[in-house]
Amino acid sequence: MSRMSTSRPGSATGAPPARAPLAVSYRPADVTEALDRTTVGDLLRRAAASVPDRVALVDGAGAPGDPGQRRRWTYAELLTIAEQVADALLTRFEPGERLAIWEVNRPEWVMLQFGAALAGVVVVTIDPQYRIDELRYALDRGQVSGIAHGTEHRGVSMTDLVARARPDLPSVRHVIRFDDWDSFVASGDGRRDFPVISPDDDFMIIYTSGTTGFAKGALLHHLGVVNASRLSAERANFRDGDCWINPIPLFHTGGGVLGSIGALARRGRQVVVPRFDPGLVLDLIESEGGNLIVTVPTILIALLDHPDRPARDLSSMRTIMCGGTKVPEALVRRTNELIGCDFSILFGQAEMHGVLSQSMPADTPEDQATTLGIPLAHVEVKIADLATREPVPIGQPGEICARGYQTMREYFAMPEATAATIDRDGWLRSGDVATMDERGYLRIEGRIKDIIIRGGENIHPLEIEDLLSHHPGVGEVAVIGIPDSRWGEQVAAVIRTTGAAPTPAELHAFCRASLAPFKTPRFWYFTDEFPMTPSGKIRKVELRKRVEAGVLGDPATAAP
Repeated sequence: MSRMSTSRPGSATGAPPARAPLAVSYRPADVTEALDRTTVGDLLRRAAASVPDRVALVDGAGAPGDPGQRRRWTYAELLTIAEQVADALLTRFEPGERLAIWEVNRPEWVMLQFGAALAGVVVVTIDPQYRIDELRYALDRGQVSGIAHGTEHRGVSMTDLVARARPDLPSVRHVIRFDDWDSFVASGDGRRDFPVISPDDDFMIIYTSGTTGFAKGALLHHLGVVNASRLSAERANFRDGDCWINPIPLFHTGGGVLGSIGALARRGRQVVVPRFDPGLVLDLIESEGGNLIVTVPTILIALLDHPDRPARDLSSMRTIMCGGTKVPEALVRRTNELIGCDFSILFGQAEMHGVLSQSMPADTPEDQATTLGIPLAHVEVKIADLATREPVPIGQPGEICARGYQTMREYFAMPEATAATIDRDGWLRSGDVATMDERGYLRIEGRIKDIIIRGGENIHPLEIEDLLSHHPGVGEVAVIGIPDSRWGEQVAAVIRTTGAAPTPAELHAFCRASLAPFKTPRFWYFTDEFPMTPSGKIRKVELRKRVEAGVLGDPATAAP
């Protein structure tokens, strides 16, 4: 049965160290604890040497309720496989080249990630939901030399899409198929002279939506992923040898950095969840004795609402971490009431190696429910005036800016976009508006960037608008986010038609041919005119107000 108490027995994470009250919205870096200057590969070697027989990785796709039927690998076994993978990669790629991984969650994804770390090959993560144009863009933008891919996803042949994309991508020399995994692992030449990798070397590229409306690849390094994940896990009271249930997609920082590397940094057991199914996740928490899980509000609501939840023994769960979008205060309090474990809110982005600030289990219920916590160690944070870029007074809103080891290297091969995000003094502009109190705790206020966040997925309207503008029945279009109690936001398209007016079903099918499902508008509104600025731009703030006030009528839907 779930613990019903809201107390926090066993929390080893104390309150933040006492500091003098801040005079302005600037918090200097906490450097009381040294950074772990190591690589992901050496982190794995370290764990395998110290706890070789401890289980490191579990395939959550095994038999429900029967832990004995799940595939498991000890740290010694995982290192051996990672070395074989590194060997196989080095017969195909030079250190520093880029390998795309396009597949759903599976243990082999993690093995390939760790093998690439040993080989010095940079992993480029790609959303399995991508379609042909998105895939081609990601491979081309990432200048990849190879791709490892799955067979199919939601009825779409990934093998076919790769074959169709390759003729336009001559740099893609090698294709690795996960359904031929054993042959790939055995294809090395037996070398053990792996390259020497530095903590400052590149580790992976994660695509993130930005102000241009198209995906940009945040280039991350070993030092950043090792320490951001380690410090976040420690703050969440994830103890040495604990069990981490990982349902977050591995192509996200939440799954492939915080989950995968966080569990490794604490020599823990990572249970890879193949797909998000709330019943399966509850079963894995109970049967594997899960101690920590990272969620987004959509996932957490599904877990709390599942009919099996009251009957499950979730007493092993020590901490639930939640982020990706604003976490409602009511959801924090409901989680504490129904599960009774610690709660930790995360705030960050791929450009900051996943986590910038985080609440602590020892924080007061009010801080847990209403703040983003305080920044992690070794990063300085300011709330900047949008005009002067100087720190604003305490409690006044401004843009969250960060500086430190956590800053990404760059947006890969996009110098102008990088310069627009990281200034000459090294400050990374988040695009998010927040306040800071005299203790350094952050509270989110909104977003500067016009990004829709649906279930933790970042969606930029411009990509969808650009596509819809090519439909012959669309004269003008504006894509906006509208509030949704389950997903945070839903994608809505407001359209002025021209000629023969298209139906919502036709527009939905048009989008789905080129876009991932989560980007395709759920709601469709039609209008004769848009509110415009003097310069001819659509006033999206006013448009949202019209939608919420019902001025545009009830939305049409074309998807379940």
